[in-house]
Amino acid sequence: MSKAKQKKQNKKIPEICVINGPNLDMLGKREPAIYGNESLEEINAELEAEAEGLGINLTAFQSNYEGAIVEKIHQAYEEEWDGIIINPGAYTHTSVAIRDALLILSVPVIEVHLSNIHKRDDFRHSSLISDIAAGQIIGFGSMGYKMALNALEKILYC
Repeated sequence: MSKAKQKKQNKKIPEICVINGPNLDMLGKREPAIYGNESLEEINAELEAEAEGLGINLTAFQSNYEGAIVEKIHQAYEEEWDGIIINPGAYTHTSVAIRDALLILSVPVIEVHLSNIHKRDDFRHSSLISDIAAGQIIGFGSMGYKMALNALEKILYC
């Protein structure tokens, strides 16, 4: 058995939370040319299957309310989750509250966006999250979530 596999087997099962912000509950219906045809439920199901294959416990959460997202981040802190994948949606560009909540965490955070925010409206080019995240994955559609999950798995096991 390789050292990497031994290291994986000796660790507790990682707990990762995927947090989705406003309007992501409308995926598949909202501007499919930009955001794709998959629903959030379909994306979550694919991501849960990927997580299971990686030996990761995954919790998926979506809210259209900033305060609920902040509270979920606080829960991640209290329950000592191992990482966060976040698509803050429109709050990416406006929410100091979500940024401040993420700063409480000492675990890796990966920011995901389905579209390439730098190829869209000027106001979407800035992110209040990107400079505090371990990484940012943009423009790959729903595949970006899997990329983020695999990146977290590498971060946690290396």
